[in-house]
Amino acid sequence: MTKFQVPTREEVSTNNQAIFDKLEKGIGFVPNLYAYYAKNETALGDFLAFQNRKSTLKAKEKEVVNLVISQQNDCRYCQSAHTAIGKMNGFTDEQILEIRSGSATFDAKLNALAQFTLSAVSNRGKASETAKNAFFDAGYTEANLIDVVLEIGAKTISNYIHNLADFEIDFPIAPVLEDATA
Repeated sequence: MTKFQVPTREEVSTNNQAIFDKLEKGIGFVPNLYAYYAKNETALGDFLAFQNRKSTLKAKEKEVVNLVISQQNDCRYCQSAHTAIGKMNGFTDEQILEIRSGSATFDAKLNALAQFTLSAVSNRGKASETAKNAFFDAGYTEANLIDVVLEIGAKTISNYIHNLADFEIDFPIAPVLEDATA
């Protein structure tokens, strides 16, 4: 089995070391996912710029998308990271598990977003008419649709990186959805 290692600060370029320092200052540590990107000279900076771009989606809405896509792509790292971030954005443990399953019955607008995201991801971009209509009926716009797709793209990149490299998860481990809902 191939074993992938997360680089330390000393093992990355000067440019990536500066990004590590900003992450350390901003969030208190360098998540293993971000550190792994630094094995490539430009990937970490490029990814962070893409991920942190201005969006029409609010932080809670982005977390709905991130939780749904991470569940669909079976990325334990991102499920765990976004469970922690979801809690920081005010979601309860129960709400996070429901969102991961593709719904948010506790909030009609977020429910439409979760169902739209699940439909779009499950059908490789061909969301059902029902999901699209509910998304727009909930008050979302075409600009929001574009931002949802960009968020799906960014999270898919992270999901695939972790699913391929399978490095250590450095967030509290999120429960497996089937176990948590049983």
